Amino acid sequence: MTTDRADRRSTDDHGHDLIDPLYVGIVTVSSSRAAAADPDDPGGDTIQECFEAEGHEVRDRVLVRDDYSAIRTAVRGLVARQDIDVVCTTGGTGVTADDVSPEATSSLFERELPGFGELFRSLSWEEIGTRAMSSRATAGIAVDTPVFCLPGSTGACRTACEELIVPETPHLAGLATRHREGTTEQTLADYDE
Repeated sequence: MTTDRADRRSTDDHGHDLIDPLYVGIVTVSSSRAAAADPDDPGGDTIQECFEAEGHEVRDRVLVRDDYSAIRTAVRGLVARQDIDVVCTTGGTGVTADDVSPEATSSLFERELPGFGELFRSLSWEEIGTRAMSSRATAGIAVDTPVFCLPGSTGACRTACEELIVPETPHLAGLATRHREGTTEQTLADYDE
């Protein structure tokens, strides 16, 4: 499969920019899994399954502990890659002291996508009731790449991916990179903190 985004760029029936298939990066945030010799990753597995079911390709998966710097570094490295169109994190979105995924990822955002968190919590309300208010799921654009910060549960990952992320992200990625069409791709060296 080609890594050149231009070869995967098109428009839909309404003339909206699309990138399809998407190349995906997944960051799983879990101190206990990061310390395990042979960790399982049900949240990351669910995200991968949802994207691949629609013909997209997961290019990289990273496992990091619940640590601001480790999360930020992992996400920053993925959004700077030319072969990654979207990044999803799973884990670390709750209210405990070590749940810092929203802060670590949003520090990279050039533009926030507040509608994602609002819609996700609305869908979660239908599934889990008042517990939905404790989710700090968020999204934004970092280095022209949509980034989604999801809870660690497989149910939350499936709801977010199937209902919101996978259907809309080909368009989001197309819009976020439209200004770069016909230009040299951005590299990590172009993106200063």
